[in-house]
Amino acid sequence: MNKKVEEIYSKLGANERAITDKIGNDALKNIFIRIIGVKLKLQWKGWLQYLIPVPIILLLSLLTVFAYFLFGKYFFLFFSAITLVICLKVILDIITVKFKIRFSEPLPKRKDSLTDIELMQIRHSCRSYQTKKLCRKDYEELMLSVKNHLSEPKFSSESIRLEYISAPITVWPTVNASEFLVAIAPKEYNRLAILDVGKTLQKIVIDATRMGLGTCWIGPGADHKSITAQLGNNFNPEKDNIICVCAIGYESKYYPLFIRYFNKKMRSRLTVDSLFFKDYEMNPIPLMQEPFQSFEKVLNACKWAPSSYNGQTTRGIMISNNNNLERIDFVATTTSKYYAAVATGIWTANWEMGCKELGIEGHFKKLNENKYQSTLTQAENNILIYDMSWISLPYEGMKD
Repeated sequence: MNKKVEEIYSKLGANERAITDKIGNDALKNIFIRIIGVKLKLQWKGWLQYLIPVPIILLLSLLTVFAYFLFGKYFFLFFSAITLVICLKVILDIITVKFKIRFSEPLPKRKDSLTDIELMQIRHSCRSYQTKKLCRKDYEELMLSVKNHLSEPKFSSESIRLEYISAPITVWPTVNASEFLVAIAPKEYNRLAILDVGKTLQKIVIDATRMGLGTCWIGPGADHKSITAQLGNNFNPEKDNIICVCAIGYESKYYPLFIRYFNKKMRSRLTVDSLFFKDYEMNPIPLMQEPFQSFEKVLNACKWAPSSYNGQTTRGIMISNNNNLERIDFVATTTSKYYAAVATGIWTANWEMGCKELGIEGHFKKLNENKYQSTLTQAENNILIYDMSWISLPYEGMKD
């Protein structure tokens, strides 16, 4: 590698490096790295969201030419029309979203009539925001939610923080977000503190959803340099670690073409019986039988929990005894130190809020190894990482 290629390679994420390292030919590897370098530059400059359809437009233009010579004018007109529509959409997106030349939009309505479980199910990632800042009333209500949920009991003895930023920072693929909550944990790794980040921030996200606000969890798509620049003295690189960012604001109806497609792909979810199991041999729960049926609404609430790139890395092992739920173990299916732990924390928030709504009592507890079968595998070469348990009220006396 020459110096320029080495510089680009040093900025690649773990996934991009893994793909790059599999390329055996040095010349092809260098070309691939340079292409990724262009992609990263467009991504962090805020242009990639709009330019992704360009290769499709070029391909359609080529097909249009072939169609004219091979199939006649009707196929030519067909491909020309499709190409023109996509071109116009890209241009319109740049004008209305990138340069913000557009009609004013009304503020979204509140959702006070919905229950927590309903809010968890309808909540979606908002990736395009209005240019309006939060009004004073919404800001104060949001900050009260932050204060209340930060003061709740935590899994870890280490403290976490949520810092508010009211300024544009470099994120991907979200557009026009200008208000954020930055989740900060201690520099020294503590998995329970990462769970606390997911659990606490998810409760705030549901409060924001009730207020009618749009939210978007951002992990790998956040540029930490731009975040720390805005945090200033509120961030100490020797003691603090940025875990994730949550964009918050009023959702816009103006969405770039690529993000519309991206949103639809990210909205799909695994089925409940692919996420919850009755033992560590990964036998699916019989959902229509007790005690599982009593938890159906809570299970669906967990199903709709957000996760990094919709990875859905959390699973629930529901241990029952005589048609009563003894406990549920929350486990991660990957060894990810941060994003899988955040996802598990989000699940614990949804589980707690769902159980509270249904009047099901229990509490969280980190169990010792003799209380769960950590050595059993989901599938060959795939390990389960135990994170936390929720113990139902009849079994709350269970000792470690």
